[in-house]
Parts: sequence; C-alpha cells; structure tokens
Amino acid sequence: MFLQVIQGKVVDRERFSASLERWVDELGPSADGWLGTTSGTYGDNSFIALVRFESAEAAKRNSDRPEQGQWWADFASSLDGEASFDDFDDVLLMGPGGSDDAGFVQVMRGRVADVERERTMAQQFSQMPNDYRPDIIGGVEGLKDDGTFVMAMYFTSETEAREGEKKPMPADTQAMMDQGQANTTEMTFIDLTNPVFHSAS
Repeated sequence: MFLQVIQGKVVDRERFSASLERWVDELGPSADGWLGTTSGTYGDNSFIALVRFESAEAAKRNSDRPEQGQWWADFASSLDGEASFDDFDDVLLMGPGGSDDAGFVQVMRGRVADVERERTMAQQFSQMPNDYRPDIIGGVEGLKDDGTFVMAMYFTSETEAREGEKKPMPADTQAMMDQGQANTTEMTFIDLTNPVFHSAS
C-alpha cells in the first residue's frame, strides 16, 4: 500500500467539500489503484487527507492524468496558500486497517528514533486482544527510513475513545506503550471529530 498525506488550510468550506465530492463522483471511479481516503477539518480551518493507493505507481498515474490536474486547480482555489504533500511507501496496518465505520479518527504525526522497533511495536499492537479496547476499530501507519511517521487510529466514537484512554492497561501493553513513547522523539495530534470517508467501490 502507498499512503499520501495532504494538509492545508481551508478558506472556502463550501467549495472545498464540493470539490472532494466531485473527485469521488467523477474521477475516483477511473483512478486506477485508489483504495480510499480519510479526511477532515480541525482547528483553525485546517484540513488533512490520508489517501490510500495500491502502490506509488498507481498514485503517480493518477497525478499524471490531465483531469486530475484540472480538478486540483479547482480544489486549490478553496485553500489559503499551498497544500503540503507527504508520501509513504512503507505502510503498516494495525488490525484490519482503517474503517469507514469510525466515528472518530486521531492522526499522529512525528518521528521515531528506531524505525525497526516501531515496525515491531506496530505488529504487536495489532495483536492486542479486541476485548481490551473495543473502541479501537483499526489503524494505519506510514513510516519512512528517517523515522518520520503518520499514524491514524480509527475509533467507534470520540466519547468511547476518551473512556478507553482511562482504562488501566495490562502490564505487557503498558510496557509496550512505554517503549513506544521512549522511541518517539516528536509527536503532534490531530483529532478528526467529524471524519469523512470515501472508498473505491
């Protein structure tokens, strides 16, 4: 899987939303290798979109389409300034990965000191018993060789996620979380309280 993260600031919300819907309706069906998109706004009219493709090659084919360029010009007009792009070839799935059934998505961006340790911990996390945190539906993480990462965790709802955070962890899970925190050198949280999902049919 290939993951592209797009961030920016919205200046025209109506045009922004309409452009996203138009891409899904008109361009999405012919976007070879597109798997789905999780997006949302947060804070001071900022937005983030996590776009999943089968491969980097599929994402490039989509970017090279003339209609994609025409669509982006219209979409960009809804933004305040330029959008940023970040590409991840190394994508890890936690559990089943993302879910369009989530009511709340928390995105974490940052950097880890040890990339291999992060991969191992992501695998361990995906094997956690479902009965410990039933509010966690799944997750996806993009990781670069320099330790830069983006992680999106999908929850049933924000209320249940906050309640789940208060639950005491099993000793082995707490040890894993402590290791993860020690391995993380930078971290920014983005809460999508009204996430928007689009998936390939």
